[in-house]
Amino acid sequence: MSRLNNLVSWLWQESDHNELQVLFLTISLLILAISWYKFRLSNSSNGAPPLPPGPRSFPIVGYLPFLSPDLHKQFTDMARTYGPIFKFKLGSKLYVVINTPELAKVVVRDQDEAFSDRDQSVAALAISYGGQDIIFSKNNPNLRKLRKLFVHEIQSSKNLKASGSFRKDEVRKTIKNVFGKIGTIVDIREMVFNTETIVLTRLICENTRDNKAINRNLGAEIDMVASNIVKIFGRVNLSDFFPSLARFDLQGVERDMKMQLNNLDKLFSGIIEDRIESNFKRSQDEVEYEGKKDFVQILLDHNEEKDVTSLNMIQMKALLMNVMIAGTDTTATTVELAMATIMQNHNVMKRVQEELVEIVGLSNTVEESHLPKLHYLDATIKETLRLYPIVPFLVPRSPSKTCTVGGYTIPKGCTIFLNVWSIHRDPRYWDQPLEFNPERFLTNKWDFKGNNLTFFPFGSGRRLCAGVMLAEKMVMFILASLLHSFDWKLPKGEEHDLSEKFGIVLKKKEPLIAIPSKRLSDASLYM
Repeated sequence: MSRLNNLVSWLWQESDHNELQVLFLTISLLILAISWYKFRLSNSSNGAPPLPPGPRSFPIVGYLPFLSPDLHKQFTDMARTYGPIFKFKLGSKLYVVINTPELAKVVVRDQDEAFSDRDQSVAALAISYGGQDIIFSKNNPNLRKLRKLFVHEIQSSKNLKASGSFRKDEVRKTIKNVFGKIGTIVDIREMVFNTETIVLTRLICENTRDNKAINRNLGAEIDMVASNIVKIFGRVNLSDFFPSLARFDLQGVERDMKMQLNNLDKLFSGIIEDRIESNFKRSQDEVEYEGKKDFVQILLDHNEEKDVTSLNMIQMKALLMNVMIAGTDTTATTVELAMATIMQNHNVMKRVQEELVEIVGLSNTVEESHLPKLHYLDATIKETLRLYPIVPFLVPRSPSKTCTVGGYTIPKGCTIFLNVWSIHRDPRYWDQPLEFNPERFLTNKWDFKGNNLTFFPFGSGRRLCAGVMLAEKMVMFILASLLHSFDWKLPKGEEHDLSEKFGIVLKKKEPLIAIPSKRLSDASLYM
Protein backbone atom coordinates (compact mmCIF):
# COMPACT_ATOMS: atom_id res chain seq x y z
CA MET A 1 0.00 0.00 0.00
CA SER A 2 2.96 2.32 0.70
CA ARG A 3 4.05 2.00 -2.93
CA LEU A 4 0.63 3.19 -4.08
CA ASN A 5 0.80 6.18 -1.70
CA ASN A 6 4.28 7.12 -2.95
CA LEU A 7 3.09 6.94 -6.57
CA VAL A 8 0.09 9.16 -5.83
CA SER A 9 2.32 11.73 -4.06
CA TRP A 10 4.73 11.81 -6.98
CA LEU A 11 1.90 12.30 -9.52
CA TRP A 12 0.51 15.15 -7.45
CA GLN A 13 3.86 16.89 -6.99
CA GLU A 14 4.68 16.65 -10.70
CA SER A 15 1.37 18.16 -11.85
CA ASP A 16 0.80 21.90 -12.57
CA HIS A 17 -2.64 21.71 -10.98
CA ASN A 18 -4.38 22.92 -14.08
CA GLU A 19 -7.76 21.47 -15.07
CA LEU A 20 -6.42 19.00 -17.62
CA GLN A 21 -3.85 17.62 -15.24
CA VAL A 22 -6.40 17.28 -12.45
CA LEU A 23 -8.68 15.29 -14.79
CA PHE A 24 -5.78 13.11 -15.86
CA LEU A 25 -4.75 12.59 -12.26
CA THR A 26 -8.29 11.65 -11.24
CA ILE A 27 -8.58 9.06 -14.02
CA SER A 28 -5.15 7.68 -13.19
CA LEU A 29 -6.02 7.36 -9.52
CA LEU A 30 -9.28 5.59 -10.42
CA ILE A 31 -7.45 3.12 -12.63
CA LEU A 32 -4.85 2.53 -9.97
CA ALA A 33 -7.52 2.00 -7.32
CA ILE A 34 -9.38 -0.55 -9.46
CA SER A 35 -6.14 -2.35 -10.30
CA TRP A 36 -5.15 -2.43 -6.65
CA TYR A 37 -8.57 -3.72 -5.64
CA LYS A 38 -8.40 -6.52 -8.20
CA PHE A 39 -4.87 -7.37 -7.09
CA ARG A 40 -5.91 -7.56 -3.43
CA LEU A 41 -9.03 -9.55 -4.33
CA SER A 42 -7.07 -12.10 -6.34
CA ASN A 43 -4.65 -12.54 -3.46
CA SER A 44 -7.22 -12.72 -0.67
CA SER A 45 -8.92 -15.95 -1.76
CA ASN A 46 -7.18 -17.98 0.97
CA GLY A 47 -5.54 -20.14 -1.66
CA ALA A 48 -8.79 -21.21 -3.39
CA PRO A 49 -8.12 -23.45 -6.41
CA PRO A 50 -8.50 -21.95 -9.90
CA LEU A 51 -11.41 -22.58 -12.23
CA PRO A 52 -11.02 -25.54 -14.62
CA PRO A 53 -9.12 -24.85 -17.85
CA GLY A 54 -11.04 -24.06 -21.01
CA PRO A 55 -11.11 -22.15 -24.28
CA ARG A 56 -10.96 -18.38 -24.47
CA SER A 57 -14.34 -16.69 -24.62
CA PHE A 58 -15.41 -13.77 -26.77
CA PRO A 59 -16.45 -10.64 -24.83
CA ILE A 60 -20.10 -10.74 -23.72
CA VAL A 61 -21.18 -13.68 -25.95
CA GLY A 62 -18.75 -16.30 -24.63
CA TYR A 63 -17.56 -19.42 -26.45
CA LEU A 64 -19.43 -19.38 -29.77
CA PRO A 65 -18.13 -22.72 -31.17
CA PHE A 66 -20.36 -24.39 -28.54
CA LEU A 67 -23.22 -23.92 -30.97
CA SER A 68 -21.90 -26.83 -33.08
CA PRO A 69 -24.57 -29.55 -33.64
CA ASP A 70 -21.98 -32.32 -33.03
CA LEU A 71 -21.66 -31.54 -29.36
CA HIS A 72 -20.43 -35.02 -28.41
CA LYS A 73 -17.51 -34.75 -30.85
CA GLN A 74 -16.76 -31.21 -29.71
CA PHE A 75 -16.63 -32.24 -26.04
CA THR A 76 -14.31 -35.13 -26.95
CA ASP A 77 -11.93 -32.78 -28.76
CA MET A 78 -12.04 -30.25 -25.90
CA ALA A 79 -11.25 -32.99 -23.36
CA ARG A 80 -8.16 -33.92 -25.37
CA THR A 81 -7.04 -30.29 -25.28
CA TYR A 82 -7.98 -29.21 -21.76
CA GLY A 83 -8.14 -32.44 -19.79
CA PRO A 84 -10.80 -34.52 -17.97
CA ILE A 85 -12.60 -31.44 -16.61
CA PHE A 86 -12.98 -28.20 -18.51
CA LYS A 87 -15.14 -25.10 -18.60
CA PHE A 88 -16.54 -22.73 -21.17
CA LYS A 89 -18.72 -19.67 -20.91
CA LEU A 90 -21.83 -18.65 -22.83
CA GLY A 91 -23.07 -15.17 -22.06
CA SER A 92 -23.04 -14.83 -18.28
CA LYS A 93 -23.36 -18.59 -17.67
CA LEU A 94 -20.45 -20.87 -16.81
CA TYR A 95 -20.55 -24.51 -17.97
CA VAL A 96 -18.34 -27.32 -16.65
CA VAL A 97 -17.95 -30.68 -18.42
CA ILE A 98 -16.78 -33.79 -16.53
CA ASN A 99 -15.37 -36.62 -18.63
CA THR A 100 -14.07 -39.37 -16.33
CA PRO A 101 -15.72 -41.75 -13.83
CA GLU A 102 -13.28 -40.65 -11.12
CA LEU A 103 -14.45 -37.03 -11.33
CA ALA A 104 -18.07 -38.08 -11.86
CA LYS A 105 -17.82 -39.94 -8.53
CA VAL A 106 -17.06 -36.66 -6.76
CA VAL A 107 -20.28 -35.18 -8.19
CA VAL A 108 -22.72 -38.10 -7.78
CA ARG A 109 -21.28 -39.72 -4.64
CA ASP A 110 -18.76 -37.75 -2.59
CA GLN A 111 -20.58 -34.39 -2.92
CA ASP A 112 -23.91 -35.67 -4.21
CA GLU A 113 -26.03 -33.42 -2.00
CA ALA A 114 -24.24 -30.26 -3.13
CA PHE A 115 -24.63 -31.25 -6.79
CA SER A 116 -28.25 -32.47 -6.62
CA ASP A 117 -29.94 -29.32 -7.90
CA ARG A 118 -30.96 -29.18 -11.56
CA ASP A 119 -29.91 -26.50 -14.01
CA GLN A 120 -33.36 -25.07 -14.70
CA SER A 121 -33.42 -23.75 -18.25
CA VAL A 122 -36.32 -21.67 -19.54
CA ALA A 123 -37.70 -24.68 -21.42
CA ALA A 124 -37.33 -26.98 -18.39
CA LEU A 125 -39.19 -24.60 -16.10
CA ALA A 126 -41.98 -24.12 -18.64
CA ILE A 127 -42.69 -27.85 -19.14
CA SER A 128 -42.43 -28.73 -15.42
CA TYR A 129 -44.89 -26.21 -13.94
CA GLY A 130 -41.97 -24.11 -12.72
CA GLY A 131 -39.80 -27.01 -11.54
CA GLN A 132 -42.45 -28.88 -9.52
CA ASP A 133 -41.81 -32.32 -11.01
CA ILE A 134 -39.21 -35.06 -10.44
CA ILE A 135 -36.93 -34.41 -13.40
CA PHE A 136 -36.29 -30.66 -13.19
CA SER A 137 -37.03 -29.85 -9.54
CA LYS A 138 -34.28 -28.58 -7.32
CA ASN A 139 -33.19 -30.87 -4.49
CA ASN A 140 -35.79 -29.93 -1.90
CA PRO A 141 -38.46 -31.58 0.31
CA ASN A 142 -40.95 -31.48 -2.58
CA LEU A 143 -38.61 -33.54 -4.79
CA ARG A 144 -37.99 -36.08 -2.05
CA LYS A 145 -41.72 -36.44 -1.45
CA LEU A 146 -42.49 -36.95 -5.15
CA ARG A 147 -39.66 -39.44 -5.69
CA LYS A 148 -40.65 -41.47 -2.65
CA LEU A 149 -44.26 -41.57 -3.80
CA PHE A 150 -43.37 -42.53 -7.38
CA VAL A 151 -40.82 -45.20 -6.45
CA HIS A 152 -43.04 -46.71 -3.76
CA GLU A 153 -46.31 -46.69 -5.71
CA ILE A 154 -45.08 -47.42 -9.24
CA GLN A 155 -41.75 -49.19 -8.95
CA SER A 156 -41.98 -51.37 -5.86
CA SER A 157 -41.66 -55.09 -6.65
CA LYS A 158 -45.23 -55.62 -5.51
CA ASN A 159 -46.71 -52.93 -7.76
CA LEU A 160 -44.54 -53.80 -10.76
CA LYS A 161 -45.82 -57.36 -10.50
CA ALA A 162 -49.42 -56.18 -10.08
CA SER A 163 -49.21 -54.06 -13.25
CA GLY A 164 -47.71 -56.93 -15.25
CA SER A 165 -51.09 -57.75 -16.79
CA PHE A 166 -51.12 -54.33 -18.51
CA ARG A 167 -47.74 -54.96 -20.09
CA LYS A 168 -48.64 -58.49 -21.13
CA ASP A 169 -51.96 -57.46 -22.69
CA GLU A 170 -50.49 -54.62 -24.73
CA VAL A 171 -47.35 -56.46 -25.85
CA ARG A 172 -49.49 -59.39 -27.01
CA LYS A 173 -51.69 -56.95 -28.97
CA THR A 174 -48.57 -55.51 -30.57
CA ILE A 175 -47.34 -58.97 -31.60
CA LYS A 176 -50.75 -59.69 -33.09
CA ASN A 177 -50.66 -56.41 -35.04
CA VAL A 178 -47.17 -57.12 -36.37
CA PHE A 179 -48.29 -60.63 -37.39
CA GLY A 180 -50.92 -58.96 -39.57
CA LYS A 181 -48.13 -56.99 -41.27
CA ILE A 182 -45.81 -59.88 -42.11
CA GLY A 183 -43.94 -59.18 -45.33
CA THR A 184 -44.64 -55.44 -45.14
CA ILE A 185 -42.70 -52.60 -43.50
CA VAL A 186 -42.98 -51.71 -39.81
CA ASP A 187 -41.72 -48.50 -38.17
CA ILE A 188 -40.11 -49.96 -35.03
CA ARG A 189 -40.03 -46.81 -32.93
CA GLU A 190 -43.60 -45.80 -33.75
CA MET A 191 -44.84 -49.28 -32.90
CA VAL A 192 -43.03 -49.38 -29.54
CA PHE A 193 -44.03 -45.80 -28.70
CA ASN A 194 -47.72 -46.62 -29.20
CA THR A 195 -47.41 -49.78 -27.09
CA GLU A 196 -45.64 -48.02 -24.23
CA THR A 197 -48.11 -45.12 -24.30
CA ILE A 198 -51.07 -47.44 -23.80
CA VAL A 199 -49.28 -49.40 -21.06
CA LEU A 200 -48.54 -46.21 -19.13
CA THR A 201 -52.01 -44.82 -19.74
CA ARG A 202 -53.51 -47.94 -18.22
CA LEU A 203 -51.05 -47.71 -15.35
CA ILE A 204 -52.11 -44.17 -14.46
CA CYS A 205 -55.85 -44.21 -15.24
CA GLU A 206 -57.05 -47.78 -15.86
CA ASN A 207 -60.15 -47.23 -13.73
CA THR A 208 -61.38 -44.14 -15.57
CA ARG A 209 -64.86 -44.51 -17.05
CA ASP A 210 -64.07 -43.92 -20.73
CA ASN A 211 -60.70 -45.67 -20.75
CA LYS A 212 -60.61 -46.46 -24.49
CA ALA A 213 -61.24 -42.84 -25.45
CA ILE A 214 -58.53 -41.70 -23.05
CA ASN A 215 -56.05 -44.22 -24.48
CA ARG A 216 -56.77 -42.94 -27.98
CA ASN A 217 -56.65 -39.23 -27.14
CA LEU A 218 -53.71 -39.36 -24.74
CA GLY A 219 -51.63 -41.58 -27.02
CA ALA A 220 -52.02 -39.25 -30.00
CA GLU A 221 -51.38 -36.16 -27.87
CA ILE A 222 -48.30 -37.64 -26.19
CA ASP A 223 -46.78 -38.60 -29.56
CA MET A 224 -47.12 -35.07 -30.89
CA VAL A 225 -46.10 -33.30 -27.68
CA ALA A 226 -43.04 -35.51 -27.02
CA SER A 227 -41.71 -34.79 -30.50
CA ASN A 228 -42.28 -31.04 -30.09
CA ILE A 229 -40.68 -30.97 -26.64
CA VAL A 230 -37.47 -32.55 -27.94
CA LYS A 231 -37.33 -29.98 -30.75
CA ILE A 232 -37.86 -27.05 -28.36
CA PHE A 233 -35.20 -28.32 -25.96
CA GLY A 234 -32.84 -28.51 -28.92
CA ARG A 235 -33.13 -24.80 -29.66
CA VAL A 236 -30.35 -22.42 -28.69
CA ASN A 237 -32.05 -19.99 -26.32
CA LEU A 238 -30.30 -16.70 -25.50
CA SER A 239 -32.34 -16.37 -22.31
CA ASP A 240 -30.49 -19.37 -20.85
CA PHE A 241 -27.13 -17.66 -21.41
CA PHE A 242 -28.33 -14.20 -20.35
CA PRO A 243 -30.88 -14.81 -17.53
CA SER A 244 -31.73 -11.10 -17.41
CA LEU A 245 -33.38 -11.55 -20.83
CA ALA A 246 -35.62 -14.42 -19.72
CA ARG A 247 -38.61 -12.17 -18.96
CA PHE A 248 -38.66 -10.99 -22.59
CA ASP A 249 -38.77 -14.55 -24.08
CA LEU A 250 -37.16 -13.16 -27.24
CA GLN A 251 -37.18 -16.46 -29.13
CA GLY A 252 -40.54 -17.71 -27.88
CA VAL A 253 -39.12 -20.81 -26.18
CA GLU A 254 -41.14 -20.34 -23.00
CA ARG A 255 -44.28 -19.58 -25.03
CA ASP A 256 -43.89 -22.64 -27.26
CA MET A 257 -43.10 -25.00 -24.39
CA LYS A 258 -46.09 -23.79 -22.38
CA MET A 259 -48.28 -24.48 -25.41
CA GLN A 260 -47.13 -28.12 -25.30
CA LEU A 261 -47.77 -28.24 -21.57
CA ASN A 262 -51.25 -26.79 -21.97
CA ASN A 263 -52.19 -29.46 -24.52
CA LEU A 264 -51.53 -32.24 -22.02
CA ASP A 265 -52.66 -30.23 -19.00
CA LYS A 266 -56.20 -30.21 -20.38
CA LEU A 267 -56.16 -33.99 -20.76
CA PHE A 268 -54.70 -34.57 -17.28
CA SER A 269 -57.18 -32.14 -15.73
CA GLY A 270 -60.03 -33.96 -17.46
CA ILE A 271 -58.84 -37.36 -16.20
CA ILE A 272 -58.48 -36.09 -12.62
CA GLU A 273 -61.84 -34.29 -12.63
CA ASP A 274 -63.55 -37.38 -14.05
CA ARG A 275 -62.09 -39.48 -11.25
CA ILE A 276 -63.12 -37.01 -8.56
CA GLU A 277 -66.67 -37.09 -9.91
CA SER A 278 -66.66 -40.90 -10.04
CA ASN A 279 -65.36 -41.11 -6.48
CA PHE A 280 -68.08 -38.75 -5.28
CA LYS A 281 -70.81 -40.86 -6.91
CA ARG A 282 -69.28 -44.00 -5.47
CA SER A 283 -69.31 -42.53 -1.97
CA GLN A 284 -72.89 -41.34 -2.41
CA ASP A 285 -73.94 -44.84 -3.38
CA GLU A 286 -71.82 -46.29 -0.55
CA VAL A 287 -69.98 -48.52 -3.02
CA GLU A 288 -66.43 -49.44 -2.08
CA TYR A 289 -63.58 -49.01 -4.56
CA GLU A 290 -63.00 -52.35 -6.26
CA GLY A 291 -59.77 -53.69 -7.76
CA LYS A 292 -56.23 -52.30 -7.74
CA LYS A 293 -55.91 -48.53 -7.52
CA ASP A 294 -54.35 -46.87 -10.54
CA PHE A 295 -51.84 -44.01 -10.20
CA VAL A 296 -54.43 -41.23 -10.51
CA GLN A 297 -56.37 -42.70 -7.57
CA ILE A 298 -53.19 -43.02 -5.53
CA LEU A 299 -52.36 -39.36 -6.23
CA LEU A 300 -55.88 -38.28 -5.25
CA ASP A 301 -55.61 -40.23 -2.00
CA HIS A 302 -52.44 -38.28 -1.20
CA ASN A 303 -54.17 -35.07 -2.28
CA GLU A 304 -56.63 -35.60 0.56
CA GLU A 305 -53.95 -36.14 3.20
CA LYS A 306 -53.48 -33.39 5.77
CA ASP A 307 -49.79 -34.04 6.47
CA VAL A 308 -46.45 -33.58 4.71
CA THR A 309 -47.29 -36.27 2.15
CA SER A 310 -50.22 -34.29 0.71
CA LEU A 311 -50.09 -33.23 -2.94
CA ASN A 312 -51.62 -30.27 -4.72
CA MET A 313 -53.12 -30.42 -8.20
CA ILE A 314 -50.02 -29.00 -9.91
CA GLN A 315 -47.75 -31.61 -8.32
CA MET A 316 -50.12 -34.38 -9.42
CA LYS A 317 -50.14 -33.21 -13.02
CA ALA A 318 -46.36 -32.71 -12.99
CA LEU A 319 -45.92 -36.35 -11.96
CA LEU A 320 -48.28 -37.55 -14.69
CA MET A 321 -46.30 -35.46 -17.18
CA ASN A 322 -43.05 -37.14 -16.12
CA VAL A 323 -44.54 -40.63 -16.43
CA MET A 324 -46.03 -40.09 -19.87
CA ILE A 325 -43.34 -37.98 -21.57
CA ALA A 326 -40.14 -39.47 -20.12
CA GLY A 327 -41.45 -43.03 -20.03
CA THR A 328 -42.63 -43.28 -23.64
CA ASP A 329 -39.94 -41.52 -25.67
CA THR A 330 -36.89 -43.04 -23.98
CA THR A 331 -38.27 -46.60 -24.07
CA ALA A 332 -39.19 -46.39 -27.75
CA THR A 333 -35.78 -44.93 -28.65
CA THR A 334 -33.91 -47.61 -26.67
CA VAL A 335 -35.80 -50.47 -28.35
CA GLU A 336 -35.25 -48.93 -31.80
CA LEU A 337 -31.50 -48.57 -31.24
CA ALA A 338 -31.23 -52.08 -29.79
CA MET A 339 -33.13 -53.56 -32.75
CA ALA A 340 -30.92 -51.64 -35.20
CA THR A 341 -27.68 -52.84 -33.59
CA ILE A 342 -28.91 -56.45 -33.32
CA MET A 343 -30.03 -56.51 -36.96
CA GLN A 344 -26.67 -55.12 -38.04
CA ASN A 345 -24.80 -57.83 -36.12
CA HIS A 346 -25.87 -61.26 -37.40
CA ASN A 347 -24.01 -63.19 -34.69
CA VAL A 348 -25.66 -61.16 -31.96
CA MET A 349 -29.11 -61.77 -33.49
CA LYS A 350 -28.37 -65.50 -33.63
CA ARG A 351 -27.29 -65.68 -29.99
CA VAL A 352 -30.28 -63.64 -28.77
CA GLN A 353 -32.72 -65.90 -30.60
CA GLU A 354 -30.94 -69.09 -29.51
CA GLU A 355 -31.25 -67.95 -25.90
CA LEU A 356 -34.96 -67.25 -26.43
CA VAL A 357 -35.46 -70.75 -27.85
CA GLU A 358 -33.66 -72.24 -24.83
CA ILE A 359 -35.49 -70.20 -22.17
CA VAL A 360 -38.91 -69.63 -23.74
CA GLY A 361 -39.22 -72.36 -26.41
CA LEU A 362 -40.71 -72.12 -29.88
CA SER A 363 -44.05 -73.41 -28.64
CA ASN A 364 -44.49 -70.62 -26.07
CA THR A 365 -44.75 -66.86 -25.93
CA VAL A 366 -42.49 -64.66 -23.82
CA GLU A 367 -43.63 -64.04 -20.24
CA GLU A 368 -42.13 -61.60 -17.77
CA SER A 369 -41.04 -64.58 -15.68
CA HIS A 370 -38.59 -65.46 -18.48
CA LEU A 371 -36.82 -62.08 -18.42
CA PRO A 372 -34.39 -62.63 -15.49
CA LYS A 373 -33.02 -65.70 -17.32
CA LEU A 374 -32.30 -63.87 -20.59
CA HIS A 375 -28.74 -62.92 -19.72
CA TYR A 376 -27.46 -62.39 -23.25
CA LEU A 377 -30.41 -60.17 -24.20
CA ASP A 378 -29.83 -58.15 -21.02
CA ALA A 379 -26.16 -57.77 -21.99
CA THR A 380 -27.19 -56.69 -25.50
CA ILE A 381 -29.43 -53.93 -24.13
CA LYS A 382 -26.65 -52.70 -21.84
CA GLU A 383 -24.16 -52.69 -24.71
CA THR A 384 -26.64 -50.67 -26.76
CA LEU A 385 -26.93 -48.09 -23.98
CA ARG A 386 -23.17 -48.03 -23.55
CA LEU A 387 -22.66 -46.99 -27.16
CA TYR A 388 -25.86 -44.96 -27.43
CA PRO A 389 -26.84 -43.52 -24.02
CA ILE A 390 -30.27 -41.95 -24.54
CA VAL A 391 -29.36 -38.82 -22.56
CA PRO A 392 -25.66 -38.56 -23.49
CA PHE A 393 -24.78 -35.81 -20.99
CA LEU A 394 -27.54 -36.69 -18.50
CA VAL A 395 -29.88 -33.96 -17.23
CA PRO A 396 -27.55 -31.08 -16.23
CA ARG A 397 -26.87 -30.46 -12.57
CA SER A 398 -26.07 -27.22 -10.75
CA PRO A 399 -24.14 -27.00 -7.46
CA SER A 400 -26.00 -25.35 -4.57
CA LYS A 401 -22.70 -24.10 -3.16
CA THR A 402 -19.16 -23.54 -4.41
CA CYS A 403 -17.28 -26.86 -4.45
CA THR A 404 -13.93 -28.31 -5.44
CA VAL A 405 -13.67 -31.10 -8.05
CA GLY A 406 -10.40 -32.48 -9.38
CA GLY A 407 -8.45 -29.64 -7.77
CA TYR A 408 -10.58 -26.93 -9.42
CA THR A 409 -13.16 -24.53 -8.04
CA ILE A 410 -16.70 -25.21 -9.27
CA PRO A 411 -18.77 -22.07 -8.57
CA LYS A 412 -22.24 -22.18 -7.11
CA GLY A 413 -24.95 -21.99 -9.78
CA CYS A 414 -22.88 -23.07 -12.79
CA THR A 415 -24.10 -25.85 -15.10
CA ILE A 416 -22.56 -29.34 -14.87
CA PHE A 417 -22.53 -31.79 -17.79
CA LEU A 418 -21.60 -35.39 -16.96
CA ASN A 419 -20.27 -36.67 -20.28
CA VAL A 420 -21.60 -40.24 -20.20
CA TRP A 421 -21.11 -40.52 -23.97
CA SER A 422 -17.36 -40.04 -23.61
CA ILE A 423 -16.97 -42.20 -20.49
CA HIS A 424 -18.80 -45.11 -22.17
CA ARG A 425 -16.39 -44.96 -25.12
CA ASP A 426 -13.13 -44.31 -23.27
CA PRO A 427 -10.45 -46.92 -24.13
CA ARG A 428 -9.02 -46.58 -20.61
CA TYR A 429 -12.09 -48.35 -19.27
CA TRP A 430 -13.35 -50.38 -22.26
CA ASP A 431 -11.52 -52.76 -24.58
CA GLN A 432 -12.18 -51.87 -28.22
CA PRO A 433 -14.80 -49.33 -27.10
CA LEU A 434 -16.31 -48.67 -30.55
CA GLU A 435 -17.04 -52.37 -31.14
CA PHE A 436 -20.56 -53.65 -30.39
CA ASN A 437 -19.83 -56.57 -28.07
CA PRO A 438 -22.53 -57.64 -25.57
CA GLU A 439 -20.24 -60.31 -24.10
CA ARG A 440 -18.40 -57.64 -22.11
CA PHE A 441 -21.53 -57.38 -19.91
CA LEU A 442 -21.70 -61.13 -19.26
CA THR A 443 -18.55 -61.24 -17.17
CA ASN A 444 -19.01 -58.06 -15.09
CA LYS A 445 -21.71 -56.92 -12.70
CA TRP A 446 -22.85 -53.66 -14.24
CA ASP A 447 -26.40 -52.53 -13.50
CA PHE A 448 -28.63 -49.57 -14.39
CA LYS A 449 -28.38 -47.98 -10.93
CA GLY A 450 -25.04 -46.24 -11.51
CA ASN A 451 -23.07 -48.34 -9.03
CA ASN A 452 -20.16 -48.60 -11.49
CA LEU A 453 -19.41 -45.17 -12.89
CA THR A 454 -17.84 -46.44 -16.08
CA PHE A 455 -21.45 -47.28 -17.08
CA PHE A 456 -24.34 -45.11 -15.87
CA PRO A 457 -26.76 -44.32 -18.73
CA PHE A 458 -29.57 -43.49 -16.27
CA GLY A 459 -27.42 -41.39 -13.94
CA SER A 460 -26.43 -42.16 -10.36
CA GLY A 461 -26.92 -40.91 -6.83
CA ARG A 462 -29.83 -38.77 -5.69
CA ARG A 463 -30.78 -37.85 -9.28
CA LEU A 464 -30.79 -41.41 -10.66
CA CYS A 465 -33.67 -41.72 -13.15
CA ALA A 466 -36.75 -42.47 -11.03
CA GLY A 467 -38.30 -44.72 -13.69
CA VAL A 468 -35.32 -46.98 -14.34
CA MET A 469 -36.87 -50.23 -13.05
CA LEU A 470 -40.07 -49.82 -15.05
CA ALA A 471 -38.11 -48.84 -18.17
CA GLU A 472 -35.77 -51.84 -17.87
CA LYS A 473 -38.68 -54.26 -17.56
CA MET A 474 -40.59 -52.78 -20.51
CA VAL A 475 -37.57 -52.64 -22.85
CA MET A 476 -36.66 -56.27 -22.07
CA PHE A 477 -40.23 -57.54 -22.48
CA ILE A 478 -41.08 -55.95 -25.78
CA LEU A 479 -37.64 -56.58 -27.31
CA ALA A 480 -37.70 -60.25 -26.29
CA SER A 481 -41.23 -60.63 -27.70
CA LEU A 482 -40.36 -59.02 -31.06
CA LEU A 483 -37.20 -61.11 -31.52
CA HIS A 484 -38.79 -64.37 -30.36
CA SER A 485 -41.91 -64.06 -32.51
CA PHE A 486 -40.35 -62.76 -35.74
CA ASP A 487 -37.28 -62.68 -37.89
CA TRP A 488 -36.45 -59.19 -39.15
CA LYS A 489 -34.75 -57.76 -42.22
CA LEU A 490 -34.35 -54.38 -43.89
CA PRO A 491 -36.38 -53.48 -47.00
CA LYS A 492 -34.67 -54.37 -50.28
CA GLY A 493 -31.99 -51.85 -51.21
CA GLU A 494 -31.72 -50.40 -47.68
CA GLU A 495 -28.43 -50.46 -45.75
CA HIS A 496 -27.83 -50.52 -42.02
CA ASP A 497 -27.44 -46.99 -40.65
CA LEU A 498 -26.74 -46.28 -36.99
CA SER A 499 -25.94 -42.58 -37.35
CA GLU A 500 -27.48 -40.53 -34.57
CA LYS A 501 -28.74 -37.01 -33.98
CA PHE A 502 -28.17 -35.13 -30.76
CA GLY A 503 -30.48 -32.97 -28.69
CA ILE A 504 -31.50 -33.28 -25.06
CA VAL A 505 -31.87 -36.95 -26.01
CA LEU A 506 -30.02 -39.06 -28.54
CA LYS A 507 -32.07 -40.49 -31.40
CA LYS A 508 -31.44 -42.57 -34.47
CA LYS A 509 -31.05 -40.13 -37.35
CA GLU A 510 -33.25 -42.16 -39.70
CA PRO A 511 -36.16 -44.28 -38.39
CA LEU A 512 -35.68 -48.04 -38.36
CA ILE A 513 -38.04 -49.52 -40.93
CA ALA A 514 -37.97 -53.34 -40.91
CA ILE A 515 -39.88 -56.26 -42.43
CA PRO A 516 -41.02 -59.08 -40.10
CA SER A 517 -41.41 -62.74 -41.04
CA LYS A 518 -43.09 -65.51 -39.07
CA ARG A 519 -40.75 -67.41 -36.73
CA LEU A 520 -43.09 -69.57 -34.65
CA SER A 521 -44.78 -72.54 -36.31
CA ASP A 522 -48.08 -72.31 -34.42
CA ALA A 523 -50.09 -69.33 -35.70
CA SER A 524 -52.23 -69.38 -32.54
CA LEU A 525 -49.22 -68.04 -30.61
CA TYR A 526 -49.68 -64.73 -32.42
CA MET A 527 -53.33 -64.34 -31.46
